[in-house]
Amino acid sequence: MTVGEPNKRGTSAAEVFDEVGGRYEEVFARVPGQLAALDWLTARLAPGARVLDVGSGTGRPTAEVLARAGCAVTGIDVSAHMVDLARTRVPQARFEQADVRTYTPAEGGFDAVCSFFPLLVMGQREVAAALPRMASWVAPGGFLVLGTVPGDISDLDIVWMGHEVTVSSLSPAEHLRLLGEAGLEVVEHHTALFRPEGAEPEEHFFCHARRPA
Repeated sequence: MTVGEPNKRGTSAAEVFDEVGGRYEEVFARVPGQLAALDWLTARLAPGARVLDVGSGTGRPTAEVLARAGCAVTGIDVSAHMVDLARTRVPQARFEQADVRTYTPAEGGFDAVCSFFPLLVMGQREVAAALPRMASWVAPGGFLVLGTVPGDISDLDIVWMGHEVTVSSLSPAEHLRLLGEAGLEVVEHHTALFRPEGAEPEEHFFCHARRPA
């Protein structure tokens, strides 16, 4: 499934996130691994650094944290409702409705690219294509930080936040391989267990990578 196409039950990812809206922030705005990744990243970015937030959602926490650190943040999301919420919640950043598969960044790319969980609503082949695509947007000396639910998962139907969605992912080793082949140096990676309120625990994989200067 691609982010703009319906899943097996006829609902696209954009439609799902339009309906989830601000409830996503209520459940996932305090993921420890994501907050730690943002701390790691902001410690390495100079004021005014250009940062892209892929799957920016409501703008919290990623765009908000980065904007407060003085970064020039652009957020993209397939959900029009999420983009509207983000523009209200984080007015210091810029948000647009866009698909990671077709988005074209400004010349020069970004000093950092963040991707926290948006690729899960794609098919495996598209996840594998999106990773080097995002890596190509990282300027020399810049960073890519990502979080996902890892595993050799292909078009798995689940119920998530009350909605039926189809998800896919790759193993941690496959993420590392693809990022390495895309020219990034993996600085740190780990897995952690996260327990969303009112939901089953889920394993998260976080990776911090850098493009050599």
